[in-house]
Amino acid sequence: QVQLVESGGGLVHAGEDLRLSCAATGTFHTVNRMGWYRQTPGRPRDHLISMYKNGQLDVSDSAMGRFNITRDNEKNVVFLRGHALRSEDSGVYVCSARFYELDFNYRNVWGQGIQVTVS
Repeated sequence: QVQLVESGGGLVHAGEDLRLSCAATGTFHTVNRMGWYRQTPGRPRDHLISMYKNGQLDVSDSAMGRFNITRDNEKNVVFLRGHALRSEDSGVYVCSARFYELDFNYRNVWGQGIQVTVS
């Protein structure tokens, strides 16, 4: 079973950068895709950016040029960085991971989410 431990976030002043991290812990074979989604009131959870274990990126239009992601495969940690945040970037940022269990079942897990408020 995999748990995601998120950190960072909170209050960010407009124009400043955002830094979040997410670590996958527990018992599993391989964590494949890790990334971030953003939840705002009245909207579905929107994908921002993800990275596969092989380094392949999956970047949404809203994240292009403003958010980037790095990953430590040995520690199964991803780092999100957002540049020059705006008020519309406020929301709950949720980490997601797709992983292979020890029996190679492929599953998805979500973190609890981190509130980010840009003022």
